[in-house]
Amino acid sequence: MDQPPGFIASVETHLVCCLRRSLYGLKQSPRAWFGRFSSALIEFGMTRCEANHSVFFLHSSSGICIYLVVYVDDIVITGDNSDGICRLKSHLQRQFQMKDLGPLRYFLGIEVAHSTSGIAIY
Repeated sequence: MDQPPGFIASVETHLVCCLRRSLYGLKQSPRAWFGRFSSALIEFGMTRCEANHSVFFLHSSSGICIYLVVYVDDIVITGDNSDGICRLKSHLQRQFQMKDLGPLRYFLGIEVAHSTSGIAIY
C-alpha cells in the first residue's frame, strides 16, 4: 500500500499505514448473517445438509419433513406439513425482518407453475 497523497514520512520508511475501515466494504457481513440465520434454524430443530450448507432439513419422529433452501436473499421452504412450515416461518419472522411472497413462482431463473394436476417446472 502506498502512502496517501500529502502524507510525507520519508525518514520513517519502516512504518505501515493502519486502516480504520475496510477498503472494499464489509466482507464478513454475509458470513455473519448466515451464521445467525443458521443458528436460528438449528434452534428450531433443523439440521444443515453436509453436502450443501445452504440446505436445511427437519425430519421428525412423527414423520414430518420440512426442507429449507437459502440462496443469497431468497429462501424456499417446502415440506409435507403446513402447520410445521407455518411454525418455522413464525420462528424466523420473530428473529428477522421477512416478507412472505406466497407460493413459489420463480427461483434461480426457473419458473414453477402450480395447477390442480401438480407442479410443473419450466
